[in-house]
Amino acid sequence: MDKPLHDKLTKTIESANEIILGKDNAIRLAITCLLARGHLLIEDLPGVGKTTLAHVIAQLLGLQFNRIQFTSDMLPADILGISIYAQNTGHFTFHPGPIFANVILADEINRATPKAQSALLEAMEERQITIEGETRPLHAPFFVIATQNPIEHIGTYPLPESQLDRFLMSISLGYPDADAERLLLTSRDRRDELQKLQATIDQASLLSLQQQVTQVNTSAALIDYVQVLLQFSRQSGHFICGLSPRAGLALIHASKAWAFVQKRDYVIPEDVQAVLPAVTNRRLVNIEQDTMQLPAERLLTVAIP
Repeated sequence: MDKPLHDKLTKTIESANEIILGKDNAIRLAITCLLARGHLLIEDLPGVGKTTLAHVIAQLLGLQFNRIQFTSDMLPADILGISIYAQNTGHFTFHPGPIFANVILADEINRATPKAQSALLEAMEERQITIEGETRPLHAPFFVIATQNPIEHIGTYPLPESQLDRFLMSISLGYPDADAERLLLTSRDRRDELQKLQATIDQASLLSLQQQVTQVNTSAALIDYVQVLLQFSRQSGHFICGLSPRAGLALIHASKAWAFVQKRDYVIPEDVQAVLPAVTNRRLVNIEQDTMQLPAERLLTVAIP
């Protein structure tokens, strides 16, 4: 583990906490998701800091940032780009869309039609786009933070389960606690503070950190624990469908990144438990619709073998 680089990562988290008050766990989960080379879905009410979180991550990591505001009349070309014919040259020139950046904020993704949603989600999966027979790779690193309004809001198109599965993690910021909210109300505008942020990690360092995460060790006993969780989700009878192998891989990748953020080069069960809600809650549906217990809360009762 590269200590100087890891110190920069710690500084990044500390700096983010100075802007987004009282949300240390959410910030750590977002950084974990980026380090694991995944994408993040945030479902929450307007005004709780979703956009600010995306801006903070991009600015602290020195990454190019684009925001895409999803609307019901959006077309795939509005995301990916379009080729326009130039009369003076007699050729088509490709004009890249906002997808060509390091950090993409896909704001209110479920307000767009399924066709527009699919254009983004395909780019997320392949990390490249193909237009008119030509494949164009996206920037590296490439991190999508998508926000989703609660499905009961008017004018939303819920993401299908197969598309939700493209996101490594899903979190909710929620309201700040009383102390954090009071500080927010009495301090300077967060947008002014955001403009003063200096990058704590450069792009090359971030790519190196992502590579180091892949080297974090997972023991045979840890893999046994993850398999027990997967089997419980499929055989317990609590859920409509169990966790897929892709979900199991997501849990491993996220656990490695969380362990790395905690300054360890090996994964322990507590790392799995820390990321379990963010990875599994949207992938599982309780059979008992009237229960108040979230799926991850059931999984956390499973004994470590």
